[in-house]
Amino acid sequence: MKILGLDSSGLVASVAVVEDDRLLAEYTTDYKKTHSQTLLPMLDELKKMIELDCSTLDAIAISSGPGSFTGLRIGSATAKGLGLALKKPLVEVPTLEGLAWNLWGASEIVCPVMDARRNQVYTGAYTFTPSGEDFTLETVLPQSPMDVGDLVEKLNGLGREVIFLGDGVPVYREQIRKGMQVPFRFAPAGNNRQRAASIAGLGLVYFKQNKNTVEAALHQPEYLRKSQAEAEEEKK
Repeated sequence: MKILGLDSSGLVASVAVVEDDRLLAEYTTDYKKTHSQTLLPMLDELKKMIELDCSTLDAIAISSGPGSFTGLRIGSATAKGLGLALKKPLVEVPTLEGLAWNLWGASEIVCPVMDARRNQVYTGAYTFTPSGEDFTLETVLPQSPMDVGDLVEKLNGLGREVIFLGDGVPVYREQIRKGMQVPFRFAPAGNNRQRAASIAGLGLVYFKQNKNTVEAALHQPEYLRKSQAEAEEEKK
């Protein structure tokens, strides 16, 4: 099976193609340009490099949220357009599950944190449970927007070692350090931001299970909360 993965949920833009147990190609940037400037050119370059015929794809895996409202809309529109044109289904991979997949097989609790501003993060907590020759991703804390202090308290209550990753780490690193009472560490460069390879890889798992798989026309991003503009409009 061949899966195209797309992630523009945060500061990183990333595209990848996974075929069975092989990563054929991945193009990831974490730079100043907007996703509207980068995502489609990156996809075009990746297609050229591996001579990809998009009609051979089985599905398109998209980081479905939470994340940046603009980034999610750009990724969603790109995936939906491709899915409709190619008549391929979309696999909706929650952003935080995709981040956790970067650390496949970790023995610690994996805690992705994405900066949601106003002292909040989009977060969840996950573990990898051995399953035959594989691991199953299990949810310990479901993804939600949360105050950083509340997150630290919940993680301390679990009583297990934690590994953090995501663009919220550099923003809240000191708060995490001061509050954590259980052993913890931070994931290194290469694994600590969104990667389309993980979206495609986990998307392949979900596609085989017929999980989170929808017709392209039915896909909607999962924002988890209203945008600041929408919240301010409601106050009027």
